Amino acid sequence: MALRKRIDKILGRTLVVIMSIMVINVLWQVFTRYVTGDPSSFTDELARYLMIWIGILGAAFVAGKNMHVAIDILPSRASAKTQRKLKIIVTLLIILFVIFAFVVGGSRLVYISYILGQQSPALQIPLAVVYLILPISGLLIIYYKVSDLLNLRS
Repeated sequence: MALRKRIDKILGRTLVVIMSIMVINVLWQVFTRYVTGDPSSFTDELARYLMIWIGILGAAFVAGKNMHVAIDILPSRASAKTQRKLKIIVTLLIILFVIFAFVVGGSRLVYISYILGQQSPALQIPLAVVYLILPISGLLIIYYKVSDLLNLRS
């Protein structure tokens, strides 16, 4: 559990830093657009990429805290034993989805965009760097869910 708490702390701080950069970036865009009359060329693209990172990393953070949205009408009416089985089934389904969508699909997207040499128009950074958040978040979610399964068994 000490490793999980460290990952939670690092992930939480990373999200705060990304969000802070995004706020400063958007403020800069508003300032340059309305005060100077010459809007900055990179701020829109940077805000978009930071929002992607916040959304996907935030999903991993929420998965680690088990705070994701859930419909619990049926499980709340079931017995404790049935609730435990449902938690195991749902956790396994989440792991399978994340393996295929985030890790495998995200890794393929990173690889293809890297091989093709795709770069963002304004920032001129490789799009593989932007897409890299998919497999990273996928591995974090898998870690959290496997940890949850191990805690359910004990």
